[in-house]
Amino acid sequence: MHERNQARHEVERARLMSDVRDFLAVLRRQPNELLPFDWVKHLAPEGEHQLGLQTIAVDQIIGSVDRYREFDRHYLPKEKHLDERWIGVRSAQLAGKELPPIQVYKVGDLYFVKDGNHRVSVARRQGQKYIDAHVIELNVSVPPDEDDTLRDLIIKGEYARFLKITKLDEVVPQHREILFTTPGRYDKLLDHIRTRQYYLDRKPERAGQPPVTWEEAVKSWYERLYLRIVQNIEEHDVMFRFPGRTEADLYLWIMDHRYFLSQQEGADVGSEEATLDFSEHHAPPVYKRIGQRVKLLLGGELDPTV
Repeated sequence: MHERNQARHEVERARLMSDVRDFLAVLRRQPNELLPFDWVKHLAPEGEHQLGLQTIAVDQIIGSVDRYREFDRHYLPKEKHLDERWIGVRSAQLAGKELPPIQVYKVGDLYFVKDGNHRVSVARRQGQKYIDAHVIELNVSVPPDEDDTLRDLIIKGEYARFLKITKLDEVVPQHREILFTTPGRYDKLLDHIRTRQYYLDRKPERAGQPPVTWEEAVKSWYERLYLRIVQNIEEHDVMFRFPGRTEADLYLWIMDHRYFLSQQEGADVGSEEATLDFSEHHAPPVYKRIGQRVKLLLGGELDPTV
């Protein structure tokens, strides 16, 4: 009886803490929900395999297969109807009973609970660092991050498709990560690669040679176009003027701007001039940049040292 009374007191405090975290999340504009496992499909997993019984870090459990609405991001219980099950698990723990391993899916370095949500909630509430779990790993080329939203996972799924089509991991093994802040951009990169392939095929020095392969076009696009603009962005500290954006975002904008300037000048202006001109004429005003940086800082999306 003592164990159940203590467990009941703890679950009531846990629900109260969940309400507080919900309130703070609204103020900070940060999510406080578990990630639904169903979202993982956007990462286009290619098969799964059993890893067996392992000891995993509790704080790397960030989602659930079917109970994601019942617990918050910190696995605190949100609804009163969860109390009895939570109390039962905690009471057994207080009585010294050994709890069975949970079951999880592993995606990248993160985990989604298949069975054992209440055990995870109790463990998290008690500050337990590790928990035993039967692990099934999903094979994904672009793993999720703890703070990913649905939009982030959709973008990463598109990136996974892009990597598969281009074979960029094989062609340029140490390539930089290419992530956008909005979906639907990777098809434009594929258009750039196809254009690059067409251009290379028609260079006079290639007369009589075999057609340029897709892999050659991908490598040339990455090294001669994408990477060159990214290096210009870094050299001239352009990212600082576009808070919340990525190198890939700026690459597409600068390439469009380069085309516009070249049409005006009647000749290719080059990547550096296009980068500098775009930064000078299209960066948001200072007051908007400050506001955007404050918003990102409050949302935990920006390193305050950057």
